[in-house]
Amino acid sequence: MKPPILSASKKKSKKSSLVLTLSGAGLLIGVGSAAYWFFSQGQLFYRDLLTGANIIPSDALFAVSLTTDTKQWQKLQEFGTKETQAQLNQSLVQLRDRFLTNNGYNFEKDIQPWVGDEVTLAILAPQNKSAPKPVSNIENPVSNSQSMVMVLPVKNSEKAKTIFAQPKTLTQGKWIDRIYQGITIKQSQGQPGENLSAAFLDGRFLVITDNPQTTERTIDAYKSRTSLASVGGFADNFPKIASYQPLAQFYINVPNAAKIAATAPNRRLPAQVLAQLQNNQGLAGTVTLEPEGLRIKGVSWLNPNSQRVLAVENKAGTMQNRVPAETLMMLSGVNLQRLWSEYVLTSQGNPLSPITPEQMRSGVKSLTSMDLEQDFLSWMKGEVAVAVIPGTPKAGNSQDFRAAFVLMIQASDANDGQSLRQLAETSIKQLDEVMKTQYQFQIKSTTVAGKPVVNWISPFGTLTATHGWLDGDVAFLAIGSPITEKILPKPSTTLANSLTFQQTVPTEPNPTNGQFYMDVEQITKNFPLPRLIPQQQTLLATTRSIGMTSAISDNRSTRYDIFLTLKKVDK
Repeated sequence: MKPPILSASKKKSKKSSLVLTLSGAGLLIGVGSAAYWFFSQGQLFYRDLLTGANIIPSDALFAVSLTTDTKQWQKLQEFGTKETQAQLNQSLVQLRDRFLTNNGYNFEKDIQPWVGDEVTLAILAPQNKSAPKPVSNIENPVSNSQSMVMVLPVKNSEKAKTIFAQPKTLTQGKWIDRIYQGITIKQSQGQPGENLSAAFLDGRFLVITDNPQTTERTIDAYKSRTSLASVGGFADNFPKIASYQPLAQFYINVPNAAKIAATAPNRRLPAQVLAQLQNNQGLAGTVTLEPEGLRIKGVSWLNPNSQRVLAVENKAGTMQNRVPAETLMMLSGVNLQRLWSEYVLTSQGNPLSPITPEQMRSGVKSLTSMDLEQDFLSWMKGEVAVAVIPGTPKAGNSQDFRAAFVLMIQASDANDGQSLRQLAETSIKQLDEVMKTQYQFQIKSTTVAGKPVVNWISPFGTLTATHGWLDGDVAFLAIGSPITEKILPKPSTTLANSLTFQQTVPTEPNPTNGQFYMDVEQITKNFPLPRLIPQQQTLLATTRSIGMTSAISDNRSTRYDIFLTLKKVDK
């Protein structure tokens, strides 16, 4: 009977070995899968960020990533005017000449065969004068001016290493090699103007700077993990706007950029913009090309050290259903009372604020003898909108207003829906009395579409303004051209139903805390616009309409989707 026993034992041993083998294989597969998932997630993490975010120093003022896909740049050339195309080409040529042509390189021949899908340019803040200079053999002193970093991801390592090892001969000066933290740096020496410096990081990125000191700062940031990816809120918020094959992506370090912009002799950003951005940490966006224009997905987030938090109050999105389809411009939001409180908080001690809260309060008081916060803002907690609605000119009267400026405010608590109409009506009646006694306006009550309205008629007999109530406890005030019949009753064809609005204003994020729409062609044709940005007129001349939808993502960040429908070049 022994042989059978031995045979069973062998079978059992083989079975156990098989179980152990399969279990071991399963364990290895599981560990390998987990490791692959872990490392691939790390790659996805960086892929969802700005290209080179793990290399660019954290104090970068501005960074922009541009696609290397020539087809996208060719497609972009289909939009705009000849003037805007010339300006775009000039900017690209200047950038190309600075880093490539002036040093003997051609993008299509020398760079494109090995470079990745995007290249990133970053502007670094001036280095602190008190910061110790790294120990290295550099002729250049520590720079106190802004410097530039270019990060080129490598998709063909052999070709990239060849061009790095055998750089083009300089017309003046020479290339020298040196070692910093174990990394070979090539830098130009004896060349007039800026001295370029380049380094390979782990064979995956070629970094080019306009200053050898900046190359060292970049290597330090990469090795010590003090790069852009480590900036508070960057890694959490940038993936929110990631897109497949974007034309461009950008990031602005708001606190640092605002400080430098505020001290510049010719400040490029208006004070109003700077004042509103002071408490933010970052502003980032992704630009993609679509058949009818450009889409920008943006996100802004607060400084992690800021005590300020955002109220997640995304309850807008109905006002476009109250104005007619021919509306030229509309901006909607929610809770003026809260917006005012935030403005009071952020404008205290801020020299860039366009107007102080005290000036606003005293201005309302002197003009109306009423209290801004008690008489007005106390009931302005619901959705609010301002709109420009064209009027209907009367034959033979060239003095008619071309359009009306319309303010709509929902008199309710945005949190619990409580109606504040009675409080609003008391304030509005008091304002009627002020217009009558202080400014000698005629106050005439009438009805439109069965609803009572009040007209303010100036001493010269011209209808100046009309106010009343729409459905849903929404008060309105229209100043300028008489357009009450266009909003009472509710228009049969609303702005929300118009094709232009639907094609322009993004549907996401949803729910929303505000939207913006502008028919740029009609606005610029009929009304003068204040100059807010450089080259504004040129940019507006290429744009048909602009739409934006925003939402508070959480108590620290805000999302924006913007779409610009653009004119196409006349072939």
